[in-house]
Amino acid sequence: MIPDTFIQGLLQRIDIVDLIDGYVPLKKAGANFAACCPFHAEKSPSFTVSPSKQFYHCFGCGAHGTAIGFLMEYAGLGFVEAVKDLAHRAGLTVPEEAGPPSSQMPRVSSSALTELMARASQFYRQQLKQSQKAIAYLKERGLGGEISRQFGIGYAPANPQSLAQVFEDYGHPDLQLVGLVIKNDKGRLYDRFRDRVIFPIFNQKGEVIAFGGRVIGAGEPKYLNSPETPLFEKGNEVFGLTQARAAIRQSETVIVVEGYLDVVALAQHGICNVVAALGTATTTTHVRKLLRQADQLIFCFDGDAAGRKAAWRALENSLELLTEKKSINFVFLPESDDPDSFVRREGQDAFRRLIDHAMPLSDFMLREVASHCELTSAEGRAKLIADAKPLLSRLPSLLLRLQLVKRLASISGFSQAEVERLCNLRPVIGQAPVRAPRPTPPSIIRRLLPLVLQKPQLAGALPLHLLSATSQEAQALRQLCETIGRSGDQPPAYPALLERLRGSGHEGILQAAAAELLELPFAEEAIDEEFAGALRQLRDNEMKRALEPLQDKARRLGVGGLSGEEKQRYLQAIRGGGSVQAASDERKE
Repeated sequence: MIPDTFIQGLLQRIDIVDLIDGYVPLKKAGANFAACCPFHAEKSPSFTVSPSKQFYHCFGCGAHGTAIGFLMEYAGLGFVEAVKDLAHRAGLTVPEEAGPPSSQMPRVSSSALTELMARASQFYRQQLKQSQKAIAYLKERGLGGEISRQFGIGYAPANPQSLAQVFEDYGHPDLQLVGLVIKNDKGRLYDRFRDRVIFPIFNQKGEVIAFGGRVIGAGEPKYLNSPETPLFEKGNEVFGLTQARAAIRQSETVIVVEGYLDVVALAQHGICNVVAALGTATTTTHVRKLLRQADQLIFCFDGDAAGRKAAWRALENSLELLTEKKSINFVFLPESDDPDSFVRREGQDAFRRLIDHAMPLSDFMLREVASHCELTSAEGRAKLIADAKPLLSRLPSLLLRLQLVKRLASISGFSQAEVERLCNLRPVIGQAPVRAPRPTPPSIIRRLLPLVLQKPQLAGALPLHLLSATSQEAQALRQLCETIGRSGDQPPAYPALLERLRGSGHEGILQAAAAELLELPFAEEAIDEEFAGALRQLRDNEMKRALEPLQDKARRLGVGGLSGEEKQRYLQAIRGGGSVQAASDERKE
C-alpha cells in the first residue's frame, strides 16, 4: 500500500492545471480554467479546473477528481499506475512494500527497461525501410506508409543476432528480462523476433513495453508476442489504445477485435476507435480499462466456432461491469472473414453498418444459453433456467436483470416470480409502490459540507455526536471530519481528502459539495459566521429530536408520569432551550 503521507505530498507538488493542459488545452475562465469536457461530447465548455483547490469538475457529465483521478479516467490507468506516473513527473520514488517471498521477478528501473524497448523499436522501424519483402507484405495487406508510421510498425531481420547491432552488451541480462533476447539450453543467445513484421505495444504514457511479431508468409506460430515482463502483463494491456484514444472519445465507442492487423487495417480505412487483446482472451481488466474510455464497448469476432468461444469469454468477463450507463455489444463476421479481410473487400461503410447493428450482450447471452437447451422439452426448459442462474446473479444492473428475467420467463414457460425464486434473485418489482418524498430544503448537513471542505480546520469544532443521523450526507460529513481529525495539526487539502476517501461510497456527496465551491465559494470572512449559524441550528435540531420522546410521554401520561430527571429536562425545554442544550452536551460529552 502506498502511504497516505506520500500521496498527500505528491498532490501538493503536482499542479493539476499543468497536468490537464498537457492533455486538454485549457483557457482562463475567471479564477479557474475551462475546456470542453474530455469525458463526453459537448460544444460549450463545462469542464472546470480549479488551480486553488487542485481538482476538476464537469458540470455537464459530473466527472470530478484530482490529478490522480484524471490520469485514471483519461488515460485508463489504475490507481497505482497513476500515482507512479505523477511521481515520475515530480521526480519522486514511490515507496513500495516488498513483494511476496515467492516472487522471483528482479527489481530493475522501469525507465532503464523502457529505454531498451525504445531503442529496439527504433531499430525495427529502420529495418522495415530496408526490407523490400516486409514492405511488399504490408502493401499486399493494403497498408500504406503513413499508417505504418502511425503504429510504429517495423521489421525484425532473419539474422538470429540482429539486435547486437543496437546493443553492444548483447549478453546483458536486462535484454532477456524484457524479452528481446533468449538464451537456449546450451547457453547460446539469439533474438526472440526474427524475420517478422513487428508491432510495438505501448502503455498509457506512449512508451513501448512489448512487441508482437507477425510471420511473413507460412510459418508457426503466426503471431509471436513478448513474454510477461516487469513492463508488460498481457492481461492488463491492449494493442492500439494510444492511437485510438481520440477517436474513442469522439465516438464514445470502442471496438475490440482479435488481431494487430485487424486494428491497423480498420484504421487504414478510417475506422480508428479500435483496439485488440494481446494474444489472450479478453480479461475483466481489459473491459474495465476500456469502459473508462467509452460508454459503449463492441466486441467484433469471427463468425466461426473459435470466434463465438472468444465472444463468450468476453461476455463472462464483462457481466459484473455492465451498468445502466454502459453498453456492451457483439458483432459476428461471416465465417470466412476477419475484420481485416472484410473491410478490405466490403469497405468502411459496410463495416460501420455491422457495428451500428451490433447484438446487445443480453441478446447474445440468451441466444447462447438457449442454443444448448432443447426448449420443446420440460428438461430443456429447466436446463435453460439452471444455465442462466449463475449469469443473472453476476449482473449489477437490476433493470437489465429484470428484462432478462422477463424474457427467460417467456421462453421457459415459468412465471417471472418463479424464475426469480429459482435463481435466488430478490424481486425488483411486485412490492408496494413507494411514495415520492416531499421536496425538502437543503439540510443543515448539506450546508456544513462545503464549509468544512473549504476550511478543513472547522472539522475540529464540529461535535461528532451531532452527526449520528443515518442519512448519507451525515455519514459523509462524519467520515470527512474523522479523516481530517486523524491528520494531526495540519489538515490536508481537498485533493488529499478525496483520495483518502476513494471508494468509501461517499465520494459523490463530497464531489457535489466541492463543485458548489467552484461556482460560489464562501468569502473567507463569512465562513466562521456561516459555520456558527449552521452549528447552532444543528444543535437545536438535535435537542428537539432528543426531547420528542419526553413530549410524547408527557402528552400521554401528563407531566406527573415523568421521572424526576425527565420532568426537569421537560420543564427546562418548554421554558427555553439554552441551558438544556448545555446540560445535554455536558452529559453526552
